[in-house]
Amino acid sequence: MIYTIDAASLSNAFLSAANKLINNKNILNDLNVFPVPDGDTGSNMSMTVSAAAAELSGRSFATVGEVMNVVAGASLRGARGNSGVILSQLFRGMAKRLKECELADATDIAEAFTEGVATAYRAVMKPVEGTMLSVSRDGAAGGTECIADNNELVALLTAVVSAAQKSLDMTPEILPQLKAAGVVDSGGQGILYLLEGALSYLETGKVIERADGEILPKASPKSSAAQPADADIKFAYCTEFIIEKNSPAASSKLFASNIQKKGDSMVVVDDDEIIKVHIHTNNPGYVIEEALKLGALINIKIDNMKYQHNSIVSDAAPAPSEPAAPYGFAAVAAGEGMESLLRDIGVDRIILGGQTMNPSTEDILEAVNQINAETVFIFPNNKNIIMAAEQVCDLTDKKIVVIPTRSIPEGISAMLVFDPDSSAEDNAEAMKEAASMVKTGNVTYSVREFQFGDETMPEGKIIGLADKRIVAAGDEPAEVAKALLSEMVDEDSAIINVFYGEDVAEEDADALRAYCEETYADCDVVIHSGKQPLYYYIISVE
Repeated sequence: MIYTIDAASLSNAFLSAANKLINNKNILNDLNVFPVPDGDTGSNMSMTVSAAAAELSGRSFATVGEVMNVVAGASLRGARGNSGVILSQLFRGMAKRLKECELADATDIAEAFTEGVATAYRAVMKPVEGTMLSVSRDGAAGGTECIADNNELVALLTAVVSAAQKSLDMTPEILPQLKAAGVVDSGGQGILYLLEGALSYLETGKVIERADGEILPKASPKSSAAQPADADIKFAYCTEFIIEKNSPAASSKLFASNIQKKGDSMVVVDDDEIIKVHIHTNNPGYVIEEALKLGALINIKIDNMKYQHNSIVSDAAPAPSEPAAPYGFAAVAAGEGMESLLRDIGVDRIILGGQTMNPSTEDILEAVNQINAETVFIFPNNKNIIMAAEQVCDLTDKKIVVIPTRSIPEGISAMLVFDPDSSAEDNAEAMKEAASMVKTGNVTYSVREFQFGDETMPEGKIIGLADKRIVAAGDEPAEVAKALLSEMVDEDSAIINVFYGEDVAEEDADALRAYCEETYADCDVVIHSGKQPLYYYIISVE
């Protein structure tokens, strides 16, 4: 029977919880409602808790309050995606309740859960039932009910897990899209994994080990890849990951041959069950897409070495003599063409990210800190990055204005209406209005079977999405793009922008341009080489 928990045990319970989630992150990623290659809840939650676990690992603390304070701070900076931010807010509320506690009993923990849930709900503008929020709330309620009769910690956690499981099982009944996809809420399942991992430690006294056998990274790592001031970095992105083979017979030879032409410093180590990959490349999306043909990916790490180099040089240099500019701009993007276009219209710092690669709050903060400006506008350019960007406001003295752009075309339109003579508030209003006028569509491929009308479509089918709805499906990206355009363009449309990805040939993009100019003669048609990964075409209509 355990009636109190000390700092060491709480730290171990958190590490056990984090490892349970990390070990199951691919399951969470597969619980994606939409059959598109951006199921990243598991990756986002696991990277968020990994940031906190790294700060705890190998350290000792005097009180449980200190442990939770470290967890809250590290998870906030490491938060990725909406699920990661919500998770960090749960920990923040728990830290607030346990702040003065040297030891914690069941009542303290139950009240900390409740405070964590309240904090997370406050952080979400429009909370949705049937998600990780309601699973957390129902779990906390189960704990509160338990301590009225039993003030023992294992009993408390058992009650929380049981209530959270029941809540998770109900998520498909609350959200029709979950029921249609035959899945439970991925964020809620992540919460359950965390709770089960903590309970396992209390029951056994042993921390669940990471299944990949890797140790946690050191806390707050600094890049060791410092380059001389005149370094010529030909391939910008240091890309590392592990492929969990679909089959032991899967060979890495063809994969290695295909990616070799895309970079240098390549290392591909083939084992019975996994393939370890390291390469410096300008096309990480291509490398990842080729790797997905062999199996699931884990431990993905992509660093922009040019950005690291510039940051190191900037950190080493004396403070700039020129005064801070009134305004600066940071935007999230993936793809050489997309990055170049954003820089051309005035964006100061590009943060690598997008679908499957949501940057953390810390990544966004680092970019903001490199901008010598009093007010910095941030363009997340992805619905799942907005909350992480908003957390930067509390981590810097600069004035931060987050324009909640959900796509790069929205970010571009918002940036183009910027007026240097207007106030930050007036610019923000104008930018949000400009972004709201943009319709964005995407052409990608399905990562599992899905229903399209009355027909079951196979994995690998080319699909066109408009506002998260699959409106077209086929075998050729260009044909799907045409069908998607027919859904997006109406009599009020004036401009069509088409950004073609790294897997689309220029002649195919030119052919699509000719089709658009002929079919939509009243619209201005502009084709851009975005070189974005995963998405054959990103289309905007204004």
